[in-house]
Amino acid sequence: MKKYDHRKIEKKWQKKWEESGSFKLDKDDQSCEKFYVLDMFPYPSGEGLHMGHTESYTASDIFYRFKRMQGFDVLHPQGFDSFGLPAENYAIKTGVHPAETTQKNIANYIRQMKSLGLSYDFEEKIVTSDPSYYHWTQWIFGQFFQNDLVEKKIQKTNWCPSCQTVIANEQVVGGECERCGSEIVQKEIPGWFFKTTDFAQELIDDLEKVDWPEHTKKNQINWIGKSEGTTVKFAINSTDSKEEDFIEVFTTRVDTIFGCTYVVLAPEHPLVLKIKDEIENWNEVEKYLIQAQNKTELDRMEAKEKTGVKIEGLTATNPFNGEKLPVFVADYVIGSYGTGAVMAVPAHDERDWEFAKKYELPIKKVIKLHDEDSENECLTENGILINSEKFSNLSSQQARKKMATWLQENGLGKKQINFRLRDWSVSRQRFWGCPIPIVYSPEGEAKFVGEENLPWTLPQDVDFVPTGVAPLAKSAELKKRTEKIFGQGWQPECDTMDTFVDSSWYFLRYADPKNEKSFCASERLKRWLPVDLYIGGAEHTYMHLLFARFFVKAMKKIGLVDFDEPFLQLRHQGMVLDKNGKKMSKSKGNVVNPDDMIEKFGADSVRLYMMFAAPLEDEVIWNEENIVGVYRFLEKVWDKAGEILKVQPKSSDEKLLRILHPTIEKVTADIAGLHYNTAVSEMMKFINASKKLDLTQSDFEDFLKILSPLAPHICEEIWEMFGREDYLIGLEWPSVKEEYLKRLEIEMPIQVNGKVRAKIFVSADVTEDEAKETALEDENIKKHLEGKEVVKIIFVPERLINIVAK
Repeated sequence: MKKYDHRKIEKKWQKKWEESGSFKLDKDDQSCEKFYVLDMFPYPSGEGLHMGHTESYTASDIFYRFKRMQGFDVLHPQGFDSFGLPAENYAIKTGVHPAETTQKNIANYIRQMKSLGLSYDFEEKIVTSDPSYYHWTQWIFGQFFQNDLVEKKIQKTNWCPSCQTVIANEQVVGGECERCGSEIVQKEIPGWFFKTTDFAQELIDDLEKVDWPEHTKKNQINWIGKSEGTTVKFAINSTDSKEEDFIEVFTTRVDTIFGCTYVVLAPEHPLVLKIKDEIENWNEVEKYLIQAQNKTELDRMEAKEKTGVKIEGLTATNPFNGEKLPVFVADYVIGSYGTGAVMAVPAHDERDWEFAKKYELPIKKVIKLHDEDSENECLTENGILINSEKFSNLSSQQARKKMATWLQENGLGKKQINFRLRDWSVSRQRFWGCPIPIVYSPEGEAKFVGEENLPWTLPQDVDFVPTGVAPLAKSAELKKRTEKIFGQGWQPECDTMDTFVDSSWYFLRYADPKNEKSFCASERLKRWLPVDLYIGGAEHTYMHLLFARFFVKAMKKIGLVDFDEPFLQLRHQGMVLDKNGKKMSKSKGNVVNPDDMIEKFGADSVRLYMMFAAPLEDEVIWNEENIVGVYRFLEKVWDKAGEILKVQPKSSDEKLLRILHPTIEKVTADIAGLHYNTAVSEMMKFINASKKLDLTQSDFEDFLKILSPLAPHICEEIWEMFGREDYLIGLEWPSVKEEYLKRLEIEMPIQVNGKVRAKIFVSADVTEDEAKETALEDENIKKHLEGKEVVKIIFVPERLINIVAK
């Protein structure tokens, strides 16, 4: 038989699949059970697909093919998250419009995806920068606006001086812009905010409804940051304070209040400016406030060294014991969290302890662990109250309840729940994004442009160069369009949306991508949503995955969808590293191009290696030396097919059938559980076992079926060589023959005093007496028992025999 030629075979089958419409789906046919498997769609960069894409897209493609062969109608779409800064920055450098580079890059991505044998119907793709898509992004924004789920407000935001735009908290990494690495500064800018905080509790509670990795759930819960605690009013006395003036703090540990030795205000707390004329060291305080303005919230929370300034002339009174306490302004307290003020208890809070140590402030211990004093200088655990007047000897839990009741009865506080989560800032001062569909009356009132004016298209007369002013503000066409529709004096909103808005609902559009009357017909929504399996990187935990969940909950609230969660099952793929275990990057010169690997080894080998090298969720070490072994496995499959065609065995060797059917059973379970590495391993064992053993074409076809989701090209080629005219992807998954699952013979280790001294083969249904007799007759066992007395023999069915001798 001709030699295995991956280049010729793969191009042939990619063409056949496309010409025959193998991956097309009738989305309205409800004759079969549905399954929706989804990839995180890519941003179409100039570099093309990277190896991480190759891994995750192969994983979903395998599952798509598997579920189809199990008889499901499977939706497995693809599209492009095509708005964003990279295309705009390229346009600034070259003058080439982002739409032009985006289309060119998309064409390259599609070519690469096809070369991998990925089963997408690209006629059904979505492109977020296409007006037919962002028409509905804007429509959803309009629905949120009309239902009070989005608002415009002035707030301190993260400003990237390089990108010349606001970015969300989730897009700040280590105090730097996630996109370009520039240091972020704080800037007060008016912008639009989605009210994510309205759904904070639901976003926590509904994680119980989904099958997601536990670490992803935990990280989202931590990011949302629910705190149950108490507000407490500390009366203040400055020289000009009024009776009603007080500092309200939020604390989760009111049981430690007798250990409070100072109070801290966030730099942005309104009281600081309100009493600035009474602050004796105002110049020092003001200087500190200016320094704090240029730090992000994340920088302030993660700062290793705590800094602050005492406000001279201001004290706060502890409501429980009347003690007057000094007040500091310190940037480790965040104005947007809680009340922007904290009661500092250095004996029982690590941040407060660090600050107190630095500024030599009193540390009063008011909690002990049960009946013993702790040796820790800072005890953060719950315990028993001491030095707390009438609350002494209560447990922390008891004290919190009684103290909260006392505060409420005296009008000095109450129980309260706070969240770390903030509303989502979606305004961006850039061009290449979805225009915010809002206009302003001459009096400044915001109005949705209306469904009849959608899509509210991007103007073309725009200078891309960022100046700190939104590029759309320089468009004469946009201003003229606005006044023509709404009247003289009306102004357009000139910011565009954060590109994460586009990806927060794209999974809904896939069910009905060409609908011009709705974002998705209700019948299609009911048929296909929510997504059954979503595969993508864990790095999206705080942004895309959280934002998509918010969108679904907001849309459900206003009646646009009828489900709670977008993705029922989520799995992450691990990062692909170079052969030295280093992250691939252009700067390191270690990037592996999928095109090169496909040309050299073939798509089937690349697909198999990516799945075989490690469990899906683990890191994959890309090593060309190792992929050779996978290629050889495919050559063995090819050679076995040639042997069958040449010999045409009339029956299969029973020993081989007893390997084949357990293999089918194991591979079926492994693919269903996304354990692709063990599925590949099992199939490799089978091919190795089949050497020199007869296997009929019919039985080998069952093997081809279970291999085909992972290596579709070679399997389709062999299938055709066997004279079959149908395609494997449309056939039924093979069933297991139970009679071949029971093993006739098993290998059993024999131990002497706990050490393996021999291995014997016995009947699978061997009795205990038979197994013991066979073990004692083994020549090697006899040697190890010479001169010893057998005390007892331990028999573990189908596992081992241990002979205890002395």
